[in-house]
Amino acid sequence: MSLDTQLQEAVLAELGWDPSVTAAHIGVAANAGVVTLTGHVETFAEKHAAETAAHRVRGVLAVAEEIEVQLPFERVRGDEEIAAAALERLAWDSSVPGDAVSVKVEQGWVTLTGQVEWYYQRQAAGENVARLHGVVGVSNHIGVKPVVNVSDIGSKIRHALNRSWLTDDQTITVAADGGQIHLTGTVRSPYDRQVAFAAAWSAPGAIEVQNDLAIV
Repeated sequence: MSLDTQLQEAVLAELGWDPSVTAAHIGVAANAGVVTLTGHVETFAEKHAAETAAHRVRGVLAVAEEIEVQLPFERVRGDEEIAAAALERLAWDSSVPGDAVSVKVEQGWVTLTGQVEWYYQRQAAGENVARLHGVVGVSNHIGVKPVVNVSDIGSKIRHALNRSWLTDDQTITVAADGGQIHLTGTVRSPYDRQVAFAAAWSAPGAIEVQNDLAIV
């Protein structure tokens, strides 16, 4: 059995293991560590869950996600109804600053704009609307405000990485230009790459993180 076939079967097994994904409607192809997901699902949240599940599989270097959201008739919602639900959901989430996020909906696709102080607030806003009925996609264009003092942001990120579970044989270089962070080097898995990415975004003053870590 080829390595690509083994990886394909492993991803299919992981999709089948995840209760939030209907694996029967998703196709998987693998080529040199790059996994392509096709097919259709009933919600945008399920589409995201399928991509996340594929990234969990050992040997997956990248995921090309081509799954289509096909809403059942009973889940179709008008754009105005989706926008109202999104604003209400954001208003109830204490991690999202009030009146910081604007919502636009076009044919079920939600676009978020505005500014927040932390990346986790931006992420929370996107996750909130992604789970709403009728949503077929989300474009999260919320910006993160820069803070005044970002002179030692690179050092803070390096200390955070040293506290993490990342192993010593992984080499990560952090370059910081104001709030612009650039990660380079190597890690051993997609999970470790995500850990490093999250650690960089947690730094006070981070407004953008470019993750160019390679998986070896």
